[in-house]
Amino acid sequence: MFERIKKIFKKERNVNKMKKVLYITANAKSEEQSFSLKAGREFIDLYKQNNPQDEITEINLYDIDIPYIDTDVFSGWGKLQSGKSFDELTDNEKKTVGKINQFTDQFIEADKYVFVTPMWNLSIPPKMKAYIDTFVIAGKTFKYTENGPVGLLEGKKAVHIQASGGIYSEGPAKNFEFGNSYIKTVLGFIGVNSVESILIEGTAQSEPGPDAIKAKASERVKEVIKGF
Repeated sequence: MFERIKKIFKKERNVNKMKKVLYITANAKSEEQSFSLKAGREFIDLYKQNNPQDEITEINLYDIDIPYIDTDVFSGWGKLQSGKSFDELTDNEKKTVGKINQFTDQFIEADKYVFVTPMWNLSIPPKMKAYIDTFVIAGKTFKYTENGPVGLLEGKKAVHIQASGGIYSEGPAKNFEFGNSYIKTVLGFIGVNSVESILIEGTAQSEPGPDAIKAKASERVKEVIKGF
């Protein structure tokens, strides 16, 4: 009986435990000009209301310097893999590898993720791709095994909010969609398999019009927030 009571209390503590949420946006436009950012703001504001105990970190990728995987990164990683210490790296290697490590650690420590992007040229903005490259790291968020790669971030949740000028979730252009499908695939690769999508489509078309599109997006936000 006593053990059962302890399990119940432990379960309640886990439910009420503070969660860390990363709200990650990649859009050069302002919120007033962007369908995806407006929906993203509505989503995260509702989340704050429903989960005031949680810690939310907002990351605007257009406001920060994200290191690309370049010569210094590969050189630095190579030295570390050969047994050299971080202090033995060059200044440029320390700067780029160190910054990538910061993004990786921050991502691993989070429990939930909200990605907000427009669809640009059938995919995600380059800033988001650069950010993704900072947390898809072998040995940290996935590992190679004899049966293939295995994700290490199981049990986490994510939402991707994407706006596009056309319709890509169905119809003749469905096979041209490499934004939302890429983010869902890459998250699944590192073990984040609970991923919901809020797709705001047809923003460049005359019908159904911006007001109807925003209303539909708002309804989808309210639907997804219930399980997040």
